[in-house]
Amino acid sequence: MIYPIVAYGDPVLKKVAQDIKKGSLDVAKLSEDMFETMENAHGVGLAAPQVALNIRMFVIDTSVFDDENIASVRKAFINPVIEEEWGDEWPYEEGCLSIPGVRADVYRPSNLRIRYFDTDWKEHVEEFDGMTARVIQHEYDHIEGVLFVDHLSSIKKRLLKGKLSNISKGECDASYRMKFPVKK
Repeated sequence: MIYPIVAYGDPVLKKVAQDIKKGSLDVAKLSEDMFETMENAHGVGLAAPQVALNIRMFVIDTSVFDDENIASVRKAFINPVIEEEWGDEWPYEEGCLSIPGVRADVYRPSNLRIRYFDTDWKEHVEEFDGMTARVIQHEYDHIEGVLFVDHLSSIKKRLLKGKLSNISKGECDASYRMKFPVKK
């Protein structure tokens, strides 16, 4: 099932997501649906709040990076906790399926250690680096109610204000179905 992607301005994107209780929903099916939604939108990651679910879950697939230096990782992360981040912060031009047409450099540490459950509720603690760490950090931010534009300088945010406002009103181009905040 392909979900519509929630657009910038929707309150769900600014909430800290809630832990998932084991057995409360079919995380394997939701994971499949989220991967399908992400792939349909040509993304590398998708967090549950981006499909209007206020729960701590995201999926990533770094196989789209055609680079032999980037490990191909396709995983679902349930109730993740980043335990540590380290290494030099480096810039990379990020974008977001919830903010189509907007890209900007974001600085993030190069390494992380994360604790999470998979779709079989098996717990893992793993370390990631480089682009895979960046994708995880970006998606993790989503479940913490943080968007990549929140990392930008106040000047850059002011320059993007009109574009972001237009996105929340549905005035944007995306090749995938989106859900825009309701205006009263």
